[in-house]
Amino acid sequence: MKHIISSLRNFLADRFSLQEDSAHASEIIESISRNVEFKGSNLWSLIFAIFIASIGLNVNSTAVIIGAMLVSPLMGPIMGVGLGMGINDIELIKKAIKNLFIAVVISVGASAVYFFLTPLHEAQSEILARTTPSIWDVFIALFGGLAGIVGSTRKEKSNVIPGVAIATALMPPLCTAGYGIAIGNWYFFLGAFYLFFINSVFICISSYLIVRYMKLPKKAFEDIAREKRVMRYILFVVLLTSLPSIYLAYKIVDKSIFESNANRFLKKEFHYKNTHIINKTFKYENGRKEIALLLIGEDLDKETLDSLKAKMGKYKIPDCQLTISQGLNAKQQIDFSQIKASILEDVFARQSSNRKNNDALQMVTAPTSNFPEIKAELKALYPTIIAYSITKTIVKAVDTSRTDSVTLFMANFQKPMPKNDRYKLKTWLKSRLALKADSLQVIIKVSKKIEEY
Repeated sequence: MKHIISSLRNFLADRFSLQEDSAHASEIIESISRNVEFKGSNLWSLIFAIFIASIGLNVNSTAVIIGAMLVSPLMGPIMGVGLGMGINDIELIKKAIKNLFIAVVISVGASAVYFFLTPLHEAQSEILARTTPSIWDVFIALFGGLAGIVGSTRKEKSNVIPGVAIATALMPPLCTAGYGIAIGNWYFFLGAFYLFFINSVFICISSYLIVRYMKLPKKAFEDIAREKRVMRYILFVVLLTSLPSIYLAYKIVDKSIFESNANRFLKKEFHYKNTHIINKTFKYENGRKEIALLLIGEDLDKETLDSLKAKMGKYKIPDCQLTISQGLNAKQQIDFSQIKASILEDVFARQSSNRKNNDALQMVTAPTSNFPEIKAELKALYPTIIAYSITKTIVKAVDTSRTDSVTLFMANFQKPMPKNDRYKLKTWLKSRLALKADSLQVIIKVSKKIEEY
């Protein structure tokens, strides 16, 4: 039995050894230390990465953001701090922190200037994704940092470092922090900067762990008490960084579970022939959970409502408040855009289903011959268009006898259109269809989002 355990231990030690293809200790220290300082090409690379990442976030392009992560040299000083901690080199730690501070100030400042000058100020999904860090980001930074420092200690460099740069995403959070400053949103700034702080701290910790595991030679501390004090400071920073992220992760997971249970509850229990939900809202604020429904059609009686509330416990949302607006209350809240959005959602869903059944995307053309055929022109001008329709409709005022004739153009696109493109589309349609200035209404659908202008 001892022989088997010994053989297994030797097998695992051989397989997981980091010494076999490791560079010499002096080469590792010199290589990491060389990338700590932002000077010359490193500084220029940082500036270019800032603007690439800012543009990628601005236009919501994942590919461009990934490119910025690959160009960014921010990993250098962060690993330098971890190396300095691992070999007791206080001067290296000070130098790395100083250069990291300079890089952060330049990155946030330059991105703030960019977002202040750009005409596109809407917070896209790539920006929003970097404003709410959680414990998952801690794990990504920890394992990414471990992979990065292992790659940096090899004789032959591999593609590990570029992969780590993409996974840990140091540059986009700094640019998002600059965006928060540019638009005056401190929630965005603090959330994004905290994400960068998480990544930096845990890459440092990962670097420290691998440096100690590989037993790189330490610089002797003259004062042992000072060494212990430094280690206590490191532990304090790790805890200070981790605890808020754990809390945020709990909130994110709890909110996702609540919304999933709420959707399941409505899908399974809300089946009424003459009553329909035209709008639903899930509210999750400060631990308070609420499902707000806006109903149209036949009113549900108190007994039915009580029955619905009683069933909520079955779906693990017993403490959730169910708020239902119907009858007079609903009429006060219903607006035309909500009903129109629901109708359009159904229309586009049917069109999408029909296209799939026919194994081909078919453009929806105008149902009347009064309009010219513009399918080919639309496809050439806007390649992301999926379907469209043009109809003439009559709009009647409720309080007066006035009626207006309006041309309604509805289109489905694969991705959101910039504001300038939407304006150009409407201007082009007016000219191409020979319409009067105020007689055209354009409705754009992108996925589940309806835009009207």
